[in-house]
Amino acid sequence: MKKLIALGVLAVIALLAAFYGRDLLGLYHLQNYITTSTEAYEAEGPWPHLTDVCAGCHGTRGSSLHQRYPSLAAQPAQYLTTQLHNFAKGQRIFPNMQPLAMTLSESEIQQIADYYSRQPAPDNASFRADSGLQASGKQLVATRGCVACHGEKLQGQGQFPRLAGQGYEYLVAQLDAFASGHRSEPTGAMKAMAAALSADERKAVATYLASLATQNK
Repeated sequence: MKKLIALGVLAVIALLAAFYGRDLLGLYHLQNYITTSTEAYEAEGPWPHLTDVCAGCHGTRGSSLHQRYPSLAAQPAQYLTTQLHNFAKGQRIFPNMQPLAMTLSESEIQQIADYYSRQPAPDNASFRADSGLQASGKQLVATRGCVACHGEKLQGQGQFPRLAGQGYEYLVAQLDAFASGHRSEPTGAMKAMAAALSADERKAVATYLASLATQNK
């Protein structure tokens, strides 16, 4: 009798696996992802985190999944601190960022900058580069001396941001803003460089930079 019950249970399991195996596997992966994500979140401290509000645009741990919003992960802390100050003072304009930056204390700004600077840099995996624009952009970046400020691999350093692997739309928007004078920086180098490029050349530069692999820390 026990053998018949055991065989019946195995048969039921087999039938369930046959009909719902894919769904059950998907559920397992989802549960595993939730568990792993929760553990990673709690490792950074108890809920809520100061950076929770940033995740909506900039992604989990600063790894943006949207071409329009920049990844903050692995950006130099000095650069992030400066930009938050600029937003708070109205020296850099973006509707979502100014009100948020104005609410932050100096300690909170330093905490956010330190947190994101320590996160691994994500590759821009969802971007598919046009090969012609990519090649043109590579040449333009090489001749404009971008590595002098942004580092040999364009990973950023000091007050200069990481460009490698950033969102294409974000890069185009920033180059256009520098070219038009809507965005500025102390050296004036970005305005001069961006203004000297045509709109198509700025798109080529953005294509190349967005397609670059990052160096995960």
